[in-house]
Amino acid sequence: MAVDLRVNGEDYTLEVEGDTPLLWVLRDEVGLKGTKFGCGAGLCGACTVHLNGAPVRSCSTPVDMAAGSEVTTIEGLGQPGKLHELQQAWVDHGVPQCGYCQSGQIMSAAHLLQTNPAPTRDEIVAAMTGNICRCGTYSRIVAAVESVVGIVEPSMQEGA
Repeated sequence: MAVDLRVNGEDYTLEVEGDTPLLWVLRDEVGLKGTKFGCGAGLCGACTVHLNGAPVRSCSTPVDMAAGSEVTTIEGLGQPGKLHELQQAWVDHGVPQCGYCQSGQIMSAAHLLQTNPAPTRDEIVAAMTGNICRCGTYSRIVAAVESVVGIVEPSMQEGA
């Protein structure tokens, strides 16, 4: 079946089965490898993309549910030659170890900041709980998001 998608601002008409997971369409048909396969059941968050601005698990979203929609992947967050502020914060805070979950982590954080540009630490932690990091870099993930919204830990403010 022909499926029309707009991915990162570009239009695609793809011949794929409607029940094909969006993840595999993005990776294999569109050629965007930043979105990762983790668990295949929509539980770990590694495959998170935005569908019409809302985060979805692309491994468990059939492409026919995305037909006619705007899909944003990790590759669509920044601009050529300029990282998105969250991507830069990830670099600045040395967030990734293996890096496997990071595109999903960043996509979840980007949605949080789109819906709540000034979250508290507790709101950041709550928003990120749906993403699993096998390396356990959760404190660096929270610190990176906090840096984007201007939250500085008290000890850092005092110069300690």
